[in-house]
Amino acid sequence: MSTPAVERDEIVIEATSGLRAFAWRDLWAYRDLLWLLVWRDFATRYKQTILGPLWFIVQPVLQTLIFSVVFGSFAKIPTAGVPAQLFYLCGLVPWGYFSQTFQSTSSTLVANAGLFGKVYFPRLIVPLAAALSNLLAFVIQFATFAAFYIFFKFTPQAASFGLQWDVLLLPIALLHVAALSFGVGLWLAALTAKFRDFTVLAGFLIQLWMYVTPVIYPLSQVPGRWRTLVALNPMTMPVECFRHALLGAGSPSVALLGLSVGITVVVLLSGLVIFQQVEKTFVDVI
Repeated sequence: MSTPAVERDEIVIEATSGLRAFAWRDLWAYRDLLWLLVWRDFATRYKQTILGPLWFIVQPVLQTLIFSVVFGSFAKIPTAGVPAQLFYLCGLVPWGYFSQTFQSTSSTLVANAGLFGKVYFPRLIVPLAAALSNLLAFVIQFATFAAFYIFFKFTPQAASFGLQWDVLLLPIALLHVAALSFGVGLWLAALTAKFRDFTVLAGFLIQLWMYVTPVIYPLSQVPGRWRTLVALNPMTMPVECFRHALLGAGSPSVALLGLSVGITVVVLLSGLVIFQQVEKTFVDVI
C-alpha cells in the first residue's frame, strides 16, 4: 500500500540588493503603525508649548515679517512686482515643507536607535511618517498664505498678482518637493549613523541651501553668471512653480524643471538604497 506524498513548503533565501532588498509589502502590512507615528510626530512637535499647533502659523508669519523688513525695506530687493509679504510667504510654504522633512528624516536612525534595537518593523516607516506628518503642517501654512492672499486682494495691489492655470499642477510640485526632501533626508540619516559630524552639518546645510534657493529673491534678479548655478538647484524650480501658479510672478523653465525632476529621482532612489544598506547594521555599532 503506497503512502501519500507529503507536500512540503520550500523557503528560498537569497541575497538581495538595491531596491529589491526593501520589503515593500511590509510597509503596507504595518500601515497602522505608520498612521500612528504620523499622528505622534504631529501631536508631539509642539507639546507642552503655550501656542501649540499655532506655531505652524506663527513661524512662517514671523519669517515673512523679518524678510519684509530686512530684505524688502533695508536691502531693497525687488519682489517681482507683487506685495513683499505674499512673495516671501509663497516661497516659504514649499521651502518650509522641504526644510521640516529634511531635518526630521535626517535624524531617523540615530534618534530611534533604542527603538530599532528592541522590536522589528520596517525602518523606512519612521522617516515616511515624518514626511507625511509634515504634510499636515504644510496644509496649515498654505491656509495661512491663502488668508494673506485674500486680504491683499482687497488692496490697491490686487492687480499685480493672481492665480494662473498651472495652479492645478501644484500637487505635482508638492510631490516633487516631498520626494526631494525625503531622498536627501535618507542620505543624511545614513551618513549621520556613520559620522556624527553630519548632525551639526545638517543644520548648516539647510540654511545655506535656503540662500541658494529663490525664497527671498526672484530668480530673474540673479546675475547671469550665477543664475545657472541657482537654477540647477533642484529646489529652485518647485519654488518658482509655486510662485508662478499662485502669484504669476515666477519664471519656471520646462528644461530646468525636467532636470530638477531627474536629479530628484536619482537622489530619492539612491537615498532608499543607501538607507537600506546602513539600517541593517547601524544598531550594532551605536
